[in-house]
Amino acid sequence: MSGRLCPVFFQLFDLAGASGLYLEDLFVEPELRGLGIGKALLEQVAAIAVEKGCGRLQWAVLDWNTPAIDFYLAVGAEFMDEWRTVRVNGEALEVLAVRAGGACAP
Repeated sequence: MSGRLCPVFFQLFDLAGASGLYLEDLFVEPELRGLGIGKALLEQVAAIAVEKGCGRLQWAVLDWNTPAIDFYLAVGAEFMDEWRTVRVNGEALEVLAVRAGGACAP
């Protein structure tokens, strides 16, 4: 792989007593795809989730990324169509933060 990295970032979370692991990003360079690298990375993240006692592993994928969607389905992932991704950024984030009235100030 000539020293190239395939970044993976994840975090643990617990909602109502059901811990899980959220995979923020998993990326394999296009020229390295099809070599089993993505599957190996996902397997390692799954192993960490199980080791930490997590009952699930979650991540998001863009709806147009059909190769990734096919890959995730092939490893047994299920899509949760009832969930929507939500984001606040830019000016809306600033406005929302101001409403906190400095509650998180250092």
